[in-house]
This record gives sequence, structure tokens and C-alpha cells, in this order.
Amino acid sequence: MNSSSMEKFLSRTMPANGYNKLGRTPESRMNLVKKLLTELVEKERITTTFFKACFVQRYGDKLITLGKEGTREAWLKANDIVRTDRELHKVFTTLAMRYKDRKGGYIRLLRAGTRKGDNAHMAIIEFVDREGELRPARPAIMEIPRFSVMRWVKHQIDPSVELKTPPLLPPLVKEYLKQQQSLEKLN
Repeated sequence: MNSSSMEKFLSRTMPANGYNKLGRTPESRMNLVKKLLTELVEKERITTTFFKACFVQRYGDKLITLGKEGTREAWLKANDIVRTDRELHKVFTTLAMRYKDRKGGYIRLLRAGTRKGDNAHMAIIEFVDREGELRPARPAIMEIPRFSVMRWVKHQIDPSVELKTPPLLPPLVKEYLKQQQSLEKLN
């Protein structure tokens, strides 16, 4: 893969009216993204400026998606991005297996205040679902039956309505219903 196809891969999701160029030439920007992604795969958490972190987050998600594909073409594209063989192997084995059930959102971005010298906004960028993460990740989204809550409400109004699946209610609704049942038992 030559540098022009790499530029096309990295610029696929960028808007036509422009984007944050980070004050760099295209070659320098590509090298920065490659360096930060390699470091992120190696350490699984890095601290950088907020705008660099936003820039890298998009491409990190694309990189993990390439790892999950596992094809030869995906390997060649990822080989152009990740600089070392050890990290490339990690993308296609460890990280691909870790995120096999997740459809996206592999990387979390957390604001980390400002840097002391130049007051630049800093951010921590890390992989989710790993040991030692700063904030627990939400579970991978499961498919929820669309009318389960509505069917449950209809069952509460009219018990003749059949429930096919148990309702998936928010915790606050469950808590409220338990309180109502305990009040009814007292009366």
C-alpha cells in the first residue's frame, strides 16, 4: 500500500469542508497518527492533547475493525498503520478477540485538564474492556425486543395480554414497582 492509498484510508471519514489539520503537513499528520496508534496499541492508554486524541480515536476504531476482519487485505492496511510487528500481531489476536462482540466504541477519550506549561487541553485515550481502565465500560449493546416494555405495561393493565419475553425494564422502574408492591402489602 503506497502513501496515497494510506492517505485515502486515513481521510475516508473526514468532511469535505475540512478538518483539524493539527498544524501539520499531510505526511507529518500521517506519521503522527501512526506513531500515536502504535503507542496506544502497545501501552493501551496514552495521554496526549485533546485534539490529537480526537484525531487518533477515529483511526483506532478503524484499526480494531481491520483486526476483527482478519483478512490479508486488512493485514496489509494495518501493516501500513502500525509500525512494529509485535503491535500488529496484538491487533489481530489479543484486541480482535477482546472486541469480537463489540460493534464499535473500542476506544475511550477522557479529558484530563490542562498542561502546565502551555495550558493545552489534555486527554487520556484508552481501550475499553481491559484491566485497569479508568472508568468501567458499558457492556456491548444487546438487541432488545422492541415492544417488550409496552407489552408488559399492557399486561399490567389487562392481565389477559400474554407476555412472550420477560420485560427489560430500567432499574428505576423496577425499584418503583417494588415500592408500590410493598405499599400494597401494607394496606
